[in-house]
Amino acid sequence: MKRWLNRFRGPYIILAYPGFGTAERLSLCGRVLEDEGFRPARDADRAWRNLVEMYKRFESDEVPGARVRARFQGAEVEAVSDEEGYFHLELHPNGTIGSGAWHEVALELIEPAGGATATGRVLVPPASARFGIISDIDDTVIRSNVTQKIRMVLALALSNARTRKPFAGVAALYRALHDGASGTEANPIFYVSKSPWNLLPPLLDFLEHQRIPLGPLLLRDYGRHLLLSGGGHKVRSIDHILRTYTEMEFVLIGDSGEQDPEIYREVVRRWPQRIRSIYIRSVDTDPARVAAIDRLAEEVRPTGSQLVLVPDSTFAAVHAAAEGLISPAALTAVRRDQAADAAATPVARASSRR
Repeated sequence: MKRWLNRFRGPYIILAYPGFGTAERLSLCGRVLEDEGFRPARDADRAWRNLVEMYKRFESDEVPGARVRARFQGAEVEAVSDEEGYFHLELHPNGTIGSGAWHEVALELIEPAGGATATGRVLVPPASARFGIISDIDDTVIRSNVTQKIRMVLALALSNARTRKPFAGVAALYRALHDGASGTEANPIFYVSKSPWNLLPPLLDFLEHQRIPLGPLLLRDYGRHLLLSGGGHKVRSIDHILRTYTEMEFVLIGDSGEQDPEIYREVVRRWPQRIRSIYIRSVDTDPARVAAIDRLAEEVRPTGSQLVLVPDSTFAAVHAAAEGLISPAALTAVRRDQAADAAATPVARASSRR
């Protein structure tokens, strides 16, 4: 019945989420929705406009049973969206896929009709990559107050991708890890978060605006986001990444506010010898929480990995430089950018309250 009713709705849009793959296989997912007139955020947007745009993203009408066709290098495959409008597809092109770049996949909505098209982007890490980075987002990249739900909701609703700011020095730190010790490694970054897929467009806008390296984002369905813990989602997502890149080691980045240290300890247990370092941003200074993280650090030490509780981006960069993950010149850049970001924070906060 829903599929039949879709014939009388529209117009439609395809939201393609950044995917990832290898030289033999590309993986991509996305969602088919009714077009609600979404528009990019602007620096001058006031709180009421941000609230309206946030409401539109969560109120968006999904299109179940939609047929989406993907084409890339002579390969073609179709997928059907589920009850929430989500679709997932894999492409096995004719011939080897070139590595080291974002590859564009042509998407077309076949049913319901309407002519909707989109371009999906899929990352294939280059041969120069020495390791990958898997990072949380909330309270790791962006100050979100996830342990204080009311403050988190207000921050999301009344700000946007242009007015929200990352933690001081984060952009420079992530650029340094992406560039690696040689400066030319192009190490891939994957963002794994329990935030809902509804927030993907503003998150991508945020990363681009803040000059934080873009990477595939693995978020959650809106319904599951409300009802279930995010631990299982994160472990499954990280498992998927590590199974895809069997020869690659990884650096994990999270925060102490919720369960990242425990989740990453579980990842190390499941994948010994694959995790080089774990950086946990200290956002919960309760002595009991700090002691618990110290015990987790002792648990992962026998695997050769290190779990490091870091007060700021510079502290993480110092450790990364000592481990040969970033260059000394990049460490200087992180120090400089952290100081500049910290000095600009009061102004940024004032502008976000307009």
